Amino acid sequence: MWRQGRAPRCHTLADVHALVLRSRPMLTHSRKRRPPATRRRALELLAVSPDGCTEAIMVAHGFAANMLADLIRDGLATAGTERVVAGGRSIEVARVRVTDTGRRVLVGRGKP
Repeated sequence: MWRQGRAPRCHTLADVHALVLRSRPMLTHSRKRRPPATRRRALELLAVSPDGCTEAIMVAHGFAANMLADLIRDGLATAGTERVVAGGRSIEVARVRVTDTGRRVLVGRGKP
């Protein structure tokens, strides 16, 4: 039994779990998660970027590299490499750009 000022002894994992659940305030809402990255969102991001986006930027926005490869394979985007100087060092980056076909898909005049 509970004694005032003392925590109950917990002998099993279930007892510990029950104690933790009782001691925490009840959550009234869950954390909203970002929607999954979709092909359309990727195309929209590429369409508003005049020079396209690097692969690293797209991955940072939550797009998987294989999904970007699917867009390129389907002719909705193109990819090329370019050299940029960062921190005094020259590195090669992949830049992805939307194609005219990808733009037509966005406005609803092409096949997805």
